[in-house]
Amino acid sequence: MSTPYQTHIGSFTRKSTFFWAAVGATVGLANLWQFPYLASMHGGGLFILLYLGCLLLVTLPLMVTEASIGRYARHGIVLAMDGLIRSARSSRAWMAAGRLSILAAFLVLSFTAVFGAIALAYVFFGATGRFAGAGQVEATGVLAGLVSDSRAYRGFMGWHVFFLVMVLWVSGQGVVGGLERAFRIVVPGTLILLLALFGLAVWHGRIDGAISQILQVHPQDITWASLRAALFHAFFTLGLGMGVWAVLGAYTTPDTRLKRSILAVVLMDTLVAILAGLMIFAMATESNVFDGERGFSLLFVSLPVTLAELPASQFVIATVFLMVVMIVWATALALLEPVVGWFREWTGAPRGLSVVLVGLAVWIAGLASLLSFNLWAEYRLGGATIFRWLELITGGLMIPLVAILIALFTGWCLTRNLSKTMLGAAPTLFGAIWFWVMRLVLPLVVVYIGTHYTAASLVNLCDNGSRAFWCEPAPSMVFEEGSGVSPEAAGAGDTGAVDGGENDKSGDSLSVEQMPASEQNEGQATPENAPKDDDILYHSV
Repeated sequence: MSTPYQTHIGSFTRKSTFFWAAVGATVGLANLWQFPYLASMHGGGLFILLYLGCLLLVTLPLMVTEASIGRYARHGIVLAMDGLIRSARSSRAWMAAGRLSILAAFLVLSFTAVFGAIALAYVFFGATGRFAGAGQVEATGVLAGLVSDSRAYRGFMGWHVFFLVMVLWVSGQGVVGGLERAFRIVVPGTLILLLALFGLAVWHGRIDGAISQILQVHPQDITWASLRAALFHAFFTLGLGMGVWAVLGAYTTPDTRLKRSILAVVLMDTLVAILAGLMIFAMATESNVFDGERGFSLLFVSLPVTLAELPASQFVIATVFLMVVMIVWATALALLEPVVGWFREWTGAPRGLSVVLVGLAVWIAGLASLLSFNLWAEYRLGGATIFRWLELITGGLMIPLVAILIALFTGWCLTRNLSKTMLGAAPTLFGAIWFWVMRLVLPLVVVYIGTHYTAASLVNLCDNGSRAFWCEPAPSMVFEEGSGVSPEAAGAGDTGAVDGGENDKSGDSLSVEQMPASEQNEGQATPENAPKDDDILYHSV
């Protein structure tokens, strides 16, 4: 029996594991709380086609590049970039791409674990009947009590520790005994739960309205903003720019068909988004007209309220949020691995110690985000909490910068022979498209994405009452409500529902009377320090 190829930090033993791990890394909360909104607001089936086009022509080449870098070097992104730089005899400044990607993965993981903690708490809240007979106000009060109440932050911290221990325990078992086994169980299990819940939505939900809004073609809703929304969603939902694809590529078996697997992952991610969107729409809306809800208000307020009306609602709610936990769990495992792999390659430390030390650092960094919603909500710089700045810096600066550096390096610094060797066997047309996308198209597109993301996020801080210097009136900085770029991609929406930032008011605790009413749902309250729809966290989920 042949011995599988082993890297210094490990490798998978089955070629299909790369597919399951990559699906786990790409399928995130945005499939649940963002995709239904975008599809319903931007042409339904036409938006899905735009999204697929952006995936295949823009982001797929970068996914292949990152995975090929890791597979070619059989190292994480930092040492892989080091080897390619030496081979190409290029400037050592290109090492910034690898180092920034590890830092981005670390920071995104730190607040992804916070969202995992909320989902984990909701499994138990649902099972114990916390949402029995609850309306919008009561359900929002549950979310506010968990996230925003500065008197109860220790309970939130407890859920945070619980979720992180789950992630660290799996990672500590090793690449084969931990990651490979977990991805091969958790990801298929998540898909099975999704199919079961989709069947429940067909049986009890308003599936006809969901199909009409998400799958049917609505050409009158297609604008240039729809293309921008599809582009932003395609870039930020696939785990790019954080070393995830490189480390998964490094772990692949020699007979894994990398490019074919990545294409299958892209199609699976889109299919999951469609199924999840139909399920969420059918279950979480009270009519066949989608009111534009998204983010935390859709997933953690509207969904529990409507599920509470079903038979065996406690079991159903617990099952739905168990699926959410499994989604975030797989995402967190994928984000942790490039950081642990880098630490092991840098220090030579054993895996167990590396996981513990990295996990401790993630926990400490995560506390900054967690406490930004409650105990530290009053402490702001430029109108934003620590969490909001972490989200802005990673999404608007670090991840786009890593993507740009990798694209420019592979497109301009590598020789054609080295590029072909790194990519492996590929059709001539694919190679030509890949070459020009990495050289010209991707850098320009990602510059636009990063600039727009940052600018719109800063404008959102001005809307929240910031008096920072960038809040001077700028007539040219105009974002369309519902355009799919400002609210969804960078946090400039004004819907008042819940998803990733804060407004400028902050108190020690939050009562229902203190919460502003949603523009869409009369009587729906919104926790002021909990995440809101203004700040969709594409890259974290």
